[in-house]
Amino acid sequence: MTADVDMADASVVAASKVQDPPKEEPTPVSLTEEIELAFGLLQKAAANFDNRYVSKVHRDLGGLRRRIVEDPNTLALVIAKTLPVEHPSRNTLLSQLPKTQVDAPTSGDVLPEINVFMHLLVQLYLLDTHELDRLDEFNKHVIALLASYNRRTLDFALVKVWFYVARTHELRGDLYLIRPALLAALRTATLRHDDETTAMVINLLLRNYLLTHEISQAANLCEKVVFPTNAANALTARYYYYLLRINTIQLDYSQAHECVVAAIRKAPQTQLATGFLQAATKLNIIIELLMGDIPELKVFKSTSGNLEPYFQVTKAVRLGDLKLFGEVLNKYEAVFVKDDNFTLVSRLRQNVIKTGIRVISLSYSKISLRDICIKLHLDSEEATEYIVSKAIRDGVIEASLNHEQSYMKSKELLDVYSTKLPQEDFDQRIRFCLSLHNDSVKAMRYPSDDSKTELAKNNLESRDDEMGLLQAIEDGDLDDFME
Repeated sequence: MTADVDMADASVVAASKVQDPPKEEPTPVSLTEEIELAFGLLQKAAANFDNRYVSKVHRDLGGLRRRIVEDPNTLALVIAKTLPVEHPSRNTLLSQLPKTQVDAPTSGDVLPEINVFMHLLVQLYLLDTHELDRLDEFNKHVIALLASYNRRTLDFALVKVWFYVARTHELRGDLYLIRPALLAALRTATLRHDDETTAMVINLLLRNYLLTHEISQAANLCEKVVFPTNAANALTARYYYYLLRINTIQLDYSQAHECVVAAIRKAPQTQLATGFLQAATKLNIIIELLMGDIPELKVFKSTSGNLEPYFQVTKAVRLGDLKLFGEVLNKYEAVFVKDDNFTLVSRLRQNVIKTGIRVISLSYSKISLRDICIKLHLDSEEATEYIVSKAIRDGVIEASLNHEQSYMKSKELLDVYSTKLPQEDFDQRIRFCLSLHNDSVKAMRYPSDDSKTELAKNNLESRDDEMGLLQAIEDGDLDDFME
C-alpha cells in the first residue's frame, strides 16, 4: 500500500506559481531616430554595395513622409546637424523647410546616398504640402545634383527621385518641359547600365506621351529602346500596361491581350496595387470583347471595384442588342471618360452588330434584309446589306447574300474541327505557357561570383576542420583539438 499524498491548498499553489511579468509596450521611435536609422542603413548599403538596405529604407518611406508633414522642423534639424556649413546642398535644402537654429558641423564628409535621400525627403514634403511651384524650382537643383553622381548604390534612389520630378510636372500641367531632362536621363542610365533607372524613365516617357495623346511617339520609343529584363516587377507591369494601351489604340488586339495578361501577372499582389489591377482588368474586358470573345462571369465577381458599366457593356455585346448598347453607353459615359476608355468602348458597336448578325444567322435559314434592319435597329436596308456582306467576308457568319431579292441565306453549320480555330486556340495556349516559363526562368536568382567564392571558401574551411577533428580522434589528442 502506498501512502496518500497530502494535496496542498489551492490558494497556496496559486500563490506559489511564478507570475509572468507584464509585457512592456515598445517605445515609439522619434522622427529624428527614424531618419538617422535610415541614414545608417544607407551607410551599410554604400559600404557593402548591397541595395537591399536601400530597399528597406524605401519600404518605410510611406510612414516617414506622413510624419515629416506633421513635423517638418525635425527634418530641418536633422539636415542642419548632418550637413557641414560649407556643403553646397545645405542652404538649398534648409531654404525649403522651416527655419531652425542649431550648431552645424564645421567639417565632415556626407555620403552621396544620404545627400540624395535628404533631397528625396524634401521633395516629398513639398509635394505633400502642395507647394508645386517651389518643388519645381527645387527639382532643377536635384537634377543637377543627380548628374554629378555615378554610383550603383544610388540606382534605387534615382528611381524615386525621377518619379517625383515627373510627377511634379504632371500635376503642374507642363508635360512638354520635362521631356528633354527625361531623354537625357534615359541616355545616361543606358550608358551606365543602370537598369532600374532605365526602366523607370522609359515608363515616365511613355506615360508622358500617352497623357498628351502622342501615340506614334510612344510607339517609336518602344521600338527604339530595350526595356531591361531584370527590372523590378512593378516597373515591368507598368511597362506592359503602357504597351497594351498603345497596341489597343493601334488596333493590334492580339498583342495587346498578351500585354494585359503579362501586366496582371507581373503586378504586385498587395493592397497598394488594387487600383492598377482594376485598370488592367477593365482594359482586359474591353480587349476580349474587341477580339470577339466574351469574358467569364468570375472576372466581374473576383475583382474589386466598380465593374458594373463594363458588365452591362458585355451583356449588350453578348446579346447583340444595339439599342441596349446605346443606352449603356449614354448612361455610363462619364465613367468611361474618367477611365479613359470611352473611345475603346465606342468601337464595340461593330462587335454588337456582328454578334446580332451571328445570332440571326443561327436562328434563320433565310431572312430578308429589312427584317435584319428592324431587329438590329440599323439605319437603312442599304447599310444593312453592307454590314452583312462585310460579316460574310470577315468569316463572322457562313451565309450568302442575294442582292436582287434582298435576303440573306445561311449555309449549313460546318464542323469546327475542320477549320483552323482549334489550331489557333492551341497555339495561343502554347505561346502563353512558353512566355510564363521564360519569365519564371528570368526571375530566378543565382548567387553572384563573389558569393560563390565565399561559399566555396567556407565549405573548404569546414572540411579542413572536419579532417582535423578526425585526425585528432585517431591520434588520441581530442582534448588538445577542442582547446
